[in-house]
Amino acid sequence: MRRRGILLILCMLLAACGCGKGQARTKIVLTTGFEADEIFRIEGMSCSLPEVMVFLTNTQNQYESVYGQEIWNMELGGVTMEESVKESVLGELAQIKTMNLLAQRNRVELDKEEERGVEEAAVMYYESLNQTEREKMQVSLEVIENLYFEYALAEKVYQYIIKDINPEISDDEARTITVQHIFFKTCSRDGTGEKIEYSEEEKENVRSRAREVLNLAREEGSDFEQLILTYSEDETGTRSFGKGEMEPEFEEAAFNLETGEISGLVQTGEGYHIIKCVSTFNREETDANKVKIVEKRRKEVFGQEYEAFVSSLTRNLNTELWQRVSFIRDSDVKTADFFEIYGRSVSLNVASSGS
Repeated sequence: MRRRGILLILCMLLAACGCGKGQARTKIVLTTGFEADEIFRIEGMSCSLPEVMVFLTNTQNQYESVYGQEIWNMELGGVTMEESVKESVLGELAQIKTMNLLAQRNRVELDKEEERGVEEAAVMYYESLNQTEREKMQVSLEVIENLYFEYALAEKVYQYIIKDINPEISDDEARTITVQHIFFKTCSRDGTGEKIEYSEEEKENVRSRAREVLNLAREEGSDFEQLILTYSEDETGTRSFGKGEMEPEFEEAAFNLETGEISGLVQTGEGYHIIKCVSTFNREETDANKVKIVEKRRKEVFGQEYEAFVSSLTRNLNTELWQRVSFIRDSDVKTADFFEIYGRSVSLNVASSGS
């Protein structure tokens, strides 16, 4: 499923600043006095039912295009997939509204060209909707334009705040190595992804088999790639990575190898690995990793400012209306390109002008 750039930023920010959908430090007030279709209010920013339905319906149809309608029969931790998606959409919209408040505080605005891009994207998306979709989502061109406007402004305020964050990253810090490895599992996963450990006897058998293959790998003239094909339980035999990207035990062993050197048995939480170093330094990958590290630092800086800002806000949720919100189940409602149209028409222009 194609993810949306600004929402990826938001997810990264949540991880960086430790704020979830509930915003632990945000004052949440349940109250009456809402407009008829008002889902929530954060200070002066309001979110309407049609706005929620645009996000929810597009997300629903994206999921179904990949996983089929059967996805909604699943539960995760006792929560239905529909409820999980609903909460995700609520969180995404709350983040966008909050970032618009942050834009107001920093006096960040869209320029004329960006506004024109928003208007064109809104017309493009609205005209793609059939009459049933418009009625079911209770949506107007004005609603779509406002969503795209706030979407773009959220992206621009992020770019504004991180524009002067350009840390120097050394080759050593960003060093990327390439290794091959043979993997032996000591656990499995159930249908929900829950880890199931092998018994101690099974683990010992795995270790013995891994030790035998290690001896084969160390024999003169051995073909490590063939050993990967024959014995490894990982679909990926070759990996390139930087520091902090792999399990600590795997990473420590890999970064201490010289080119062509083979490790001993390396145990991680998933099983045993035999690692062979292919390259101790990859110039192209290291340069690309520098870009990733800089972006991570920028998100951390933004996350700090965002957390400090959001802690002072009051959020009001219309629980009665929110509990009535549900998926639209109508074969004529197929819209799924709201985020794609934004990405094509607006996102790149906003990002470049904000940097």
